[in-house]
Amino acid sequence: MKWIKFIFGLLLLPVCWAGLRTLVRVIAATGRADTIWACLLAGAASWVVIYLLLPKPMWVYVFGHELTHAVWTWCFGGRVKKFKATSKGGHVIVTKSNFLITLAPYFFPIYAVLLFLLFLIGSLIWPITPYAFWFHLLLGAAYAFHLTFTVHVLSMEQSDVTENGILFSAVTIFLGNLLVLILGLPLITRGMGLLTALSWWAEEVSLALRRLGQLI
Repeated sequence: MKWIKFIFGLLLLPVCWAGLRTLVRVIAATGRADTIWACLLAGAASWVVIYLLLPKPMWVYVFGHELTHAVWTWCFGGRVKKFKATSKGGHVIVTKSNFLITLAPYFFPIYAVLLFLLFLIGSLIWPITPYAFWFHLLLGAAYAFHLTFTVHVLSMEQSDVTENGILFSAVTIFLGNLLVLILGLPLITRGMGLLTALSWWAEEVSLALRRLGQLI
């Protein structure tokens, strides 16, 4: 099935380009949230400094990696039969698998999502608006954690990637990360609606396909 996935990967390249252009538009539209952006970027920069200067917390990453496999397995109606995570590696044994379950750890920032859900639930119970600064700071650090470790582990051969084909896996991971940002930034900054962001992506896909058709 790898050759079929390779063809799908090629067909999705215009969608990747359109998604990148959409992300630029979303960032520009949410750029007015100066305080939020400052906290997010400060948190991200803080994590990058920690990542570069201190020993890498591999167990924390591996645990989140395997937990992401488990969460996506549950989302698709499967069960987790075994879960193991150590600083040297880990694995989960599940009853159902597909390319999204396999590649989810590389595009789904589990710790950032958990932090967002925790803050969302907390806001329904307590007045936690005064702590928004810390939430955005930690959220920026959590997403930077996801990006730095994703780049780190993908620099080595990963069976999750090779079993789905390099091109198809790269396109899926790229689109997944774009989707998280395109949907996440409007939620965090409240600078625009989700439907608007998705409609921009549809517009950019249509434009990319028209330009590709003209070249062909």
